[in-house]
Amino acid sequence: MLAANKHSSAAWRIAPERAASQALAPATGSQAIPIALIADDQPDILSALRLLLKSQGYQTEAVTSAPAALEAIKNNKYDVVLMDLNYARDTTSGQEGLDLISSIRALDDTLPIIAMTAWGSIDLVVEAMQRGVRDFVLKPWDNKHLLNILRRQIESGYSGRELRRVETAREKVNQRFARELEEARQIQQELLPKNLPRLAGFDIAHAWRPAREVGGDYFDVMRLSDDFAMLCIADVEGKGMPAALLMSNLQAAVRACASEMTPPSKLCQRVNRIICENTAGHKFITFFYALVDTRGGRIVYTNAGHCAPILMKGRESFSFLKDGGAVLGVFPDWEYEQREIEFSPEDRLLLFTDGVTEARDGDGEEFGEDRLKNLLADNRDLDSTRLNRKIVDSVMTFSGGTLEDDMTLIVLSGGK
Repeated sequence: MLAANKHSSAAWRIAPERAASQALAPATGSQAIPIALIADDQPDILSALRLLLKSQGYQTEAVTSAPAALEAIKNNKYDVVLMDLNYARDTTSGQEGLDLISSIRALDDTLPIIAMTAWGSIDLVVEAMQRGVRDFVLKPWDNKHLLNILRRQIESGYSGRELRRVETAREKVNQRFARELEEARQIQQELLPKNLPRLAGFDIAHAWRPAREVGGDYFDVMRLSDDFAMLCIADVEGKGMPAALLMSNLQAAVRACASEMTPPSKLCQRVNRIICENTAGHKFITFFYALVDTRGGRIVYTNAGHCAPILMKGRESFSFLKDGGAVLGVFPDWEYEQREIEFSPEDRLLLFTDGVTEARDGDGEEFGEDRLKNLLADNRDLDSTRLNRKIVDSVMTFSGGTLEDDMTLIVLSGGK
């Protein structure tokens, strides 16, 4: 046995004089006056404990049964519970106290519980701890020891509740962020074309692979007439909802301005002015726009600071389509340039975002433009669909299947 019978007066009676003489510093914490709930079926025990705790600056409430303790906890806030394990209905096994511990934990898993008993065993102590008791005090108790335990457990309870508050707040932020992320992803997916139009004399394919974070990749292909089509690709600076919203503005502006009568340089000037007027000035967009003459086999383009598309002429010659001007959204009066290229049936044109070339392997090495150019050279005989798939597979294998940024591709080849 761990202690004398609880009905022995020596086991529990604490003289008020002794309690007062052993007064210690008040408990500290986030609350000025800690509130303790004391549960015991012995009136003298309750009186002695209330007197001791009052002398230390505590507020106390006392109950004499397990149901009364549970009811009090349901209706009030306490900083600590100091409870007996044995009550009038069951004076030796501690089952009433054990059940009370479980019920308290179901209501509040951060409330410190200190168990007191003069009648128990090692097994009872272990089970009480397993059910959620934070500490154990045997009767008769030592005032200093009991007060130290109270102070320590109240501080622990404060810390636990503060941690719970922070975790709850963080979880709410994470949930809100997840909702915004999903909304941004839906906006992005709705703006991107599901299927590309057929272009006479050309073979075209595309791919878009989203990263874990929603980026601002955008592409579009649209027939403007029987003889002309436009294709474009862009990357909005930033992530998440702001990038998705700016991307939607870009799409609306491009589609409003696109026409077979509007040269790429003029379209970029108009779209740039619209973006500058509708952004705060600290966001920008890299953008490539091309007007495709499907009958004449010509492409006129303007590159506004985007990753230079790779043009593979025949079987050996490579060039990068860099000409155009500054990124969109920064210089409202920028005058853009345009260039024209001839496009033959054996040619290949690859438009891409930096999610392709900046994909990293496990060692942090980037996929890079050289590796992309070599991949094009090694697979020059593939049609657009198979070449597109080859590039995607190569990048995903290189990066271990994880992308830090969205990956977008458009492959254009001459029709056979």
